[in-house]
Amino acid sequence: MTASTRRRRLAALLTAVALGAVTACTSSGGAVPDSGGSANQEQSLLDRAPVASDADLATSPTAQAIKQRGQILIGSQLDTPLLSQQNPTTGQTEGFDAILGRLLAKYILGQPNVKIVNSTSQIREALLQNNTVDVVLHTYSITPARAEKVSFAGPYFVSGPAIMARKGDTSVTKPQDLKGKRVLAVTNSTGSAMVQQYEPAQVITLSTNSECVTALEQGRGDAYVNDLTQLAGNAQTNDKVQIVSGTFGQDPYGIGIHHGDETFKRFVNTWLEKIQAAGLWQEAYKQTLGTVIPGDAPVPPKTGSVPGS
Repeated sequence: MTASTRRRRLAALLTAVALGAVTACTSSGGAVPDSGGSANQEQSLLDRAPVASDADLATSPTAQAIKQRGQILIGSQLDTPLLSQQNPTTGQTEGFDAILGRLLAKYILGQPNVKIVNSTSQIREALLQNNTVDVVLHTYSITPARAEKVSFAGPYFVSGPAIMARKGDTSVTKPQDLKGKRVLAVTNSTGSAMVQQYEPAQVITLSTNSECVTALEQGRGDAYVNDLTQLAGNAQTNDKVQIVSGTFGQDPYGIGIHHGDETFKRFVNTWLEKIQAAGLWQEAYKQTLGTVIPGDAPVPPKTGSVPGS
């Protein structure tokens, strides 16, 4: 199957899938440039991005410390297409989360100076608690339990879990079909807990999205449950797997910060509201997730709108 055919089929599927994914989880279609967003498009976006004033920075000691350091430390990953994936040619991290990270850096520093710290789901809380990173910005689902350990700005996006299977496998098409199956999930993800209600034979947890996709290809699991946004990237780049279900439930993504740092939380929320009002959030979406998920850009979620945020 050619890449263009795969994109057309994926777009057709996601048109139906996205209708139940989130409040308005659809965006403009098109071919995917690398992991999402061309360099020229993103540069135009960054050129128009807001920069915090001295008065803005004075409201947050954490923001001031980042400014003095000259670099923001962001916990993320490098293997998630459309969200945060390292381009092997340029070394640049590409995708929706990656662009938002550079926009946040521009707001604080006046330039998009970011250092990515690899942050798997098992160690995100620890990285924030010991101040190894300033923020975690990578599909970090907001839950009340997690909010007891870290603080969340946002939500900045709302996704929903879906199911991926090997190409041609029709044994799983809905959550109820997971009963008695071996289900793959990322360790410490909301998906790994959510699937338990469907009585799988086994939940196999692995460290990263790419490990789960590889295990699915190899037949070490019957299905893989993760957010639609992550599965969409997998399906776009890998013709051995397919999305087989609509979404079930909602999964709000937040920006994790050190627990109790309320001034920095307000600072980050103010930045989010500014880029949303300026249309930059919507442009970042269109350059990345919107190249695969058809329709208009979604309405950004309101900060503080979910429990734990």
